[in-house]
Amino acid sequence: MEEKIRLQKYLAECGIASRRKCEELIEEGKVKVNGEVIKKLGTKINPKSDRVEYNGKEVENNTKEYTYILLNKPIDYVTTVKDQFNRKTVLDLVNVDKRLVPVGRLDMYTSGAIILTDDGNFVYKVTHPKHEISKTYNVTVVGIVNKEEVEKLRNGVDIGGFITSRAEVKILKIDEEKNTTRLQIKIHEGKNRQIRKMCEAINKKVISLHRSKIGEISVKDLKIGEWRYLNKKEIDKL
Repeated sequence: MEEKIRLQKYLAECGIASRRKCEELIEEGKVKVNGEVIKKLGTKINPKSDRVEYNGKEVENNTKEYTYILLNKPIDYVTTVKDQFNRKTVLDLVNVDKRLVPVGRLDMYTSGAIILTDDGNFVYKVTHPKHEISKTYNVTVVGIVNKEEVEKLRNGVDIGGFITSRAEVKILKIDEEKNTTRLQIKIHEGKNRQIRKMCEAINKKVISLHRSKIGEISVKDLKIGEWRYLNKKEIDKL
């Protein structure tokens, strides 16, 4: 008997989007199986015999080997496949013949490490909160950050009804002449604009934000806008 798999998992494996995003696409009625629109999550298909369509085009899982790319994202680029406002996206920087999606997000004004892949299961595993993959940021704020404020960030702050978990925080540089402080903040969560909101919670405005690491994978050897393939050891660690 041939094995059946969930429709959203199949779409993710084909590189359409992350598994959670594929669930949204199904609920929006954008997916057909054997000519019938499917909106029910959990529907199982046989990849070898069922015809799956997304936006009117047949979806085929012809991927023999997945692609995993680490990009050092510049500011002014959005982390999406297509942008409704025609802004520059991270995919404009990566010239490969693959249908890649970003793993997680960085806001438009944040630079640094972002992974792109066509492996939907990888996206799901890396972005799911239960795996607690750390992200390390270098952030420059207006004002001099004191020890008490560092302790607040370490122990958790309120960012609009959500108390952040413990974080690793250290002061990298204080510039009294420019009235700025550069911090390194390492978190395991991924709330929207979390680092910016954490700094706001201690009354500090962020003037630059850079993600230097995802887990232990660093972009220190990549110039802004450059990318490279992840090796097997890095992929396995994530």
